[in-house]
Amino acid sequence: PQEEQFGNTRKLLEQLIGSDADILICTKSDLVVRDIDLLKKLGRVTVSWSINTLDENFKNDMDSASSIERRISAMKQVYEAGIRTVCFVSPVFPGITDFEAIFERVKDQCDLFWLENLNLRGGFKKTIMDYIARQYPDLVPLYDEIYNKHNRSYFEALEVKAEKMAKKYDCAFVDNEMPYGRVPQGHPVIVDYFYHEEIRGTENTGKRNR
Repeated sequence: PQEEQFGNTRKLLEQLIGSDADILICTKSDLVVRDIDLLKKLGRVTVSWSINTLDENFKNDMDSASSIERRISAMKQVYEAGIRTVCFVSPVFPGITDFEAIFERVKDQCDLFWLENLNLRGGFKKTIMDYIARQYPDLVPLYDEIYNKHNRSYFEALEVKAEKMAKKYDCAFVDNEMPYGRVPQGHPVIVDYFYHEEIRGTENTGKRNR
């Protein structure tokens, strides 16, 4: 990757030392481990990894970034260095993303576990629907219900499942990101960001426009 060659992110982090900036790094790479020494010198830092599957074959169909195992390993190293981490489970692909299995893998090494549904708009919709028809034909009826007939029951059921998971593991269950902070290990804040266009403002209201 170009960052490995040119190190522009590292140079930027060096410039931010001593500032009061809130820093959020969103990545699909494990290269961030290289910069742990700098991240520890900064104040409010959050590093987030996109992980919406544990299936490397599906991951490879979606992107050419670092493997899921390398992302999880990097998250662990950054978390153990005392830096706030996020597992960004997005987009949640109906019938494919098993967020409970992902949670079991990362719950001891992240502060925030973020759930966001797959949105299909414009030309991207046809690309994904064609992919599902080709690779997961059994899921075509489900995707038709959700994305053509606008049936919300699938994601509503996932919300219920996520809330039960939060109660089981004594995790806060919110509709938006908490203010910067760490949480006890094994109890990440679970963010229900399904249908996020209905969430009011940027505070944790616990209310949606339904």
